[in-house]
Amino acid sequence: MKLVTYRHNGRISIGKVDGDQVIDLPRNDAALPDTMLGLLQAGSDAITRARAVRGDHAVPLAQVELLAPLPNPSKFLAIGMNYRKHVEEAARVGVATPPTQVWFNKQVSCINGPFGDVHLPAVSDKLDYEVELCAVIGQRCRHVKREEAATFIAGYMVCNDVSVRDWQLATQTMTIGKSFDTCGPTGPWIVTPDEIGDPHALRLRMWVNGELRQDDETGSMIHDVYAQVAHLSTAFTLEPGDLLATGTPSGVGVAMSPAKYLRVGDVMRADIDGIGTIENRVVAEPV
Repeated sequence: MKLVTYRHNGRISIGKVDGDQVIDLPRNDAALPDTMLGLLQAGSDAITRARAVRGDHAVPLAQVELLAPLPNPSKFLAIGMNYRKHVEEAARVGVATPPTQVWFNKQVSCINGPFGDVHLPAVSDKLDYEVELCAVIGQRCRHVKREEAATFIAGYMVCNDVSVRDWQLATQTMTIGKSFDTCGPTGPWIVTPDEIGDPHALRLRMWVNGELRQDDETGSMIHDVYAQVAHLSTAFTLEPGDLLATGTPSGVGVAMSPAKYLRVGDVMRADIDGIGTIENRVVAEPV
């Protein structure tokens, strides 16, 4: 099932994609919440009801504006240095190999839609891209064992962990440089695990202006998705709708020689097999 948050004729709702249509969930079943976070918080029974929805309230997919599937999670977390070749390229620009999982926050205010513009900050010319598989937590959990982690994941999205490199590297936490407004494109929908199969057997790619920059398999992760859930939940509670960006492969602009940072007019296209594609244009930050 592909779950979307969408706008049609000025109205925002949630739905599921069925072929070339979006079936509205709350309009066809009044018992269902009208936000994605509400749907996940309602638990497995609500997801089961959503699967069963059929009805007259549907619109052509081509006529809707797809928004960030989850615009208001309580947490947006991302792991750094989690693909082997990315670790190697980072070492070339002086970044040490971490001995354990390294996590940072992306402030939720950075969340952007799958086709929204990304701002080139007025204070930096070092904007960079990172295609990532994003896992969406589906149940409240703590102290999860790795072998049980799959049951706590509601689905997966494509994420572009857009980074302002000079601001990122200026602080140990990296949070500010990872959290500029618009620097968290996600989508185009949440794909439930039954449609994904093994999340560690997916090809992910990033193009900039049609040039392939990143190309790898999720199986190249150092710490897989389930190990990530286990690690984080050892420290704190994960809530329905929390987003986990699971790492980026090699090919980022900062590691090229010379570095290739994004400029106004550039178009980033991030794609993950079995999930879909998001595409975002770089524009000057409005001031």
